[in-house]
Amino acid sequence: MKKLLTPLFLVTFLLAVQIANAQVYKSKKDGVKISFFSETPIENISAENTKANVLMVNDSIFFKIPNKLFVFPKSLMQEHFNENYMESEKYPNSTFRGQINEKIDLTKEGTYPVTVTGKIFIHGVEKIATLKGTITVKGNEIIINSTFDVKLDDYKIQRPKVVMQNIAEVIKVKVEATLAPYVAEKK
Repeated sequence: MKKLLTPLFLVTFLLAVQIANAQVYKSKKDGVKISFFSETPIENISAENTKANVLMVNDSIFFKIPNKLFVFPKSLMQEHFNENYMESEKYPNSTFRGQINEKIDLTKEGTYPVTVTGKIFIHGVEKIATLKGTITVKGNEIIINSTFDVKLDDYKIQRPKVVMQNIAEVIKVKVEATLAPYVAEKK
């Protein structure tokens, strides 16, 4: 029994030390803006969402974006987006979880070019992607910026033939997020 308890204690101790040493950052209130842009000769479509949540733990990044909270310039666009394209009742959130490929010293101010490899989940489809961006360390804040393309067919988002000319096949997505050190609430 003693032989079993020693390794178990060691594993538990190492996990506790790793968790205690974790650098955890959470998106600030109103600190995230996810926007997208679809450009066609007939019509441009844009929307933005400021209600996403971001969590960064050491070199891991997690995004959760509520699909229904994208705001469009025209309410009809928003309705079509939620009902016909994203099927937001069925797929309420889009997510990304990934690992930063470069080593960054979060104690040193500066802007660092990064790539993050992870899984994007949109419209019920999960794809592995490597996204380029920057991480800026400024004071105790972390600022994440990235711009990347999303091909609608990759996520089984259908463009009806009637409006096919109005919606681009590839959508440009822009991410801006400001994170601060996470402090657990005292109860």
